[in-house]
Order: sequence, then structure tokens, then C-alpha cells
Amino acid sequence: MNIPAAVLEQVRRVAEAWQTTTRVAVDAVEIITGRAALLDCSPDGRISAGGATRLMPSRDGWCAVTLSRSDDVDAVPALVESDAVGDDPWPAVHRWTAEHASEAVTHRARLLGLPVAALGESAAAPPRIRSAGTPTAPRGLPGLLVADLSSMWAGPLCGRLLAQAGATVVKVESKARPDGTRAGPPAFFDWMNSGKLSYAVDFGKPTGLRQLLDAADVVIESSRPAALSHRGLGSADVAPRDGRVWVRITGHGTEGDRANWVAFGDDAAVSGGLVGNTPDGPAFCGDAIADPLTGLHAAGAVAESVGRGGGELIELSMAAVAATYAALPRSAEVDCTAKPTLSAAASTLGAGNAVVERLIAGRRLASC
Repeated sequence: MNIPAAVLEQVRRVAEAWQTTTRVAVDAVEIITGRAALLDCSPDGRISAGGATRLMPSRDGWCAVTLSRSDDVDAVPALVESDAVGDDPWPAVHRWTAEHASEAVTHRARLLGLPVAALGESAAAPPRIRSAGTPTAPRGLPGLLVADLSSMWAGPLCGRLLAQAGATVVKVESKARPDGTRAGPPAFFDWMNSGKLSYAVDFGKPTGLRQLLDAADVVIESSRPAALSHRGLGSADVAPRDGRVWVRITGHGTEGDRANWVAFGDDAAVSGGLVGNTPDGPAFCGDAIADPLTGLHAAGAVAESVGRGGGELIELSMAAVAATYAALPRSAEVDCTAKPTLSAAASTLGAGNAVVERLIAGRRLASC
């Protein structure tokens, strides 16, 4: 897989900083290319490695559209304003996009809840860090309790890195709608989630989840900002805990309309301008590269936060992280790949419920 040399070098620097902080080594190449190696796939020019995202010309630029969910495909007739779409929706999407300006494409697609991006529309930005409680004395990661409410790739990677550094990580999933990658290739789900306790909950009756959030030292979430707040499970809703670090990973940030924009790794990378260059124009850079970059940076941000006492809300936008890498000097591309070695399978859904409930009870007793 071809990755710009400057991007790879910067990821190596971040990985080295992680190792310095935690004494746990991570392979920078594996972080970026591991999923593609496990699934034996790679981007094909303007078709993403997973095949669900396409990069296509608009009337005045370039746009990326993702059709990874059945609801996305079902929305195509409304997007292109035609019922004559056929079994393959992509030709109609290509034609319609070519006839419209990028701003019009993204505006209409986002009204329909589609993951979409205009090339380079997002600016680079560091993690946004705000006070969210009382800090403690500086700590390390070993022994911390992490509630990982995230799904897919960026958040779960953050959780996996924290687990490797000695934290107890609880992967929280809805009984009705577990992490979508659980139904995909097992190798990828295992890579992201082995070493975590699986806690299955009913989000309609979230008493146990609220107790877990009350007890957790670190919380990872990757839903749109209002999703947890609507259930009374947001960072402002749970009981305060000294030193807690709350990590919020989004596609495009938490301000204004961007808070509601849906994103996946490939279209978020395009939004940030992180693409490869060919004689015929832009092409995908890596495999959903905004996901692993954001997951790595999120883990580093947690380690830094607990090292200064925590009590912080940390927000990372995948598009902004991608834009940070897109701003690096242009460089030649390096062909690299690394296949992760899987040592264990991830836990089955809910297998850790009893253990997690004992952990919660123990922490509640300790605080009395």
C-alpha cells in the first residue's frame, strides 16, 4: 500500500512518543496498513480499499461519497432526484455529482444523512481539550478503568492501545445493535478488541451503563455529540469522578452543523485533504486512514491527560487529524504493509458482564 513518506514518518514519531510515555511499543506501519493486510484489500485509485467510498469529480472540484450502510444505498434516489438508479447506485451518483458544485453535493447528501466530503474542506486542528472536573495527582495508564463506548476503528484502536498499556478496558455494546464490525471479518474485530471485557447493555434501560460511566477513569465515545446526551449518558450527565478523562471522537467536530455530519475514515480523510496524487488527479491515500491516525492520537492524548492529572474532555475530529497530515510537505509515496499477529479472539458479546458488574461494585464500595 502506498503511503506518503512524510505521513509515515510523522506516524512513527507519534508511535515513538507513545512508547516513551507507556513503555509499550507499537508498529507505525501496522497501525496504518494492518486492516488492509488482514482483509487482503487495498484502494484502487478512487475506489476505497473497502469499496464503500468513491472519490469523484464535481463541477468545481472533488467529492467523496460513502455508501456503506443499507440506509445509504436506499437514500441514493433521493440524492440524485431520480428513481431510475438501478441495482448499481454508483453510475447515477457519479453523473449527478459531476453536474453539481461540491458545496451543493455535500449539502444535499448531508441533509439525507449520507457520509460525504468535499476535498480539503476541513482545516487542521489539534485535539480540543477542556476542563471537565477535578484533576488528581499525575497517573499512568496501568490499573485505570476505561469504558469504551466507541465502534468501528478509531475509538476501538484507542481502547486497544490503552489495554496494551495496562488499563482495564470495557467494550460497551448495545444488545440490539452491537458494533457493526462484529458482523464483519473476525480478524479485524479481534485485532481491535481482543484484551477488552465485553459488556452488553440495553441502552433503553442503561442503569448498569450509567454506573460504569460513574466508575470509569476514562470514557471513549465516537457517536455524534448529542447521541449520548439524549439518553442522559453524556459527559455532563454522569456523576463526577476526580481525574476522569472523557474522549470524544467525531467525524467533523462538535460545533454547529458539523456536529451532525456523518463520517467514515475514507471520506473524513478526503475532507481533510489527505489524498494521494496521480497524473489523473487525487486518489485515496491508504485504507480509511483518518481512522487509525485518529485512534493513535486519541490514545496519546489520554496518556498525556492522565499524566497531568486528568479531569479533561478531549475532542478529536477525524477530518481535522487528516488535515494535519495533509499539511505535511509533499513527499514520495512508500509501498509498505504489515499484517498484525493475532494472539487471541475478542470476547463474545456480553461475556464480561459479570466481571464488569463486580468491578463497578468494587469501585462503588471503595468510594464510600
